[in-house]
Amino acid sequence: MEAIKFADDLDLDLVEISPNADPPVCKITDYQKFLYQQKRKQKELKQKAVKVVVKEIRFGPNTDDHDYKFKLKHAEKFLGEGAKVKAFVFFKGRSILFKDKGEILLLRFAQDLEEIGKVEQLPKLEGKRMTMFIAPKASAKNK
Repeated sequence: MEAIKFADDLDLDLVEISPNADPPVCKITDYQKFLYQQKRKQKELKQKAVKVVVKEIRFGPNTDDHDYKFKLKHAEKFLGEGAKVKAFVFFKGRSILFKDKGEILLLRFAQDLEEIGKVEQLPKLEGKRMTMFIAPKASAKNK
């Protein structure tokens, strides 16, 4: 009660900081200013949060060597920038018969990126797509 009277005398608000403490912890402050500071802290935390970028690379089950190397260079660049890579093989029509070719292609891709990235999810068939996720290693981000 004394605290409420004291806050009224100062034309400020009594803000309960920790209600579960014994006795409860309160603070005499301007409540609008308090809310503003809370919002600002939340905004700063949101800015510092790491945003995960996922880049996609698409293959066919019969992707030839030149295209493969070209896409491998792109994946290396993406991992170097700190982005995750989602590599997938898209099966059209009857090419679904070559599931093993697609899996071999993705595993080869993972093996070639072994030094700068680590496999987050092994090749998994979902409908007409076989997908695999590769995340950058910690050392790749620091370059």
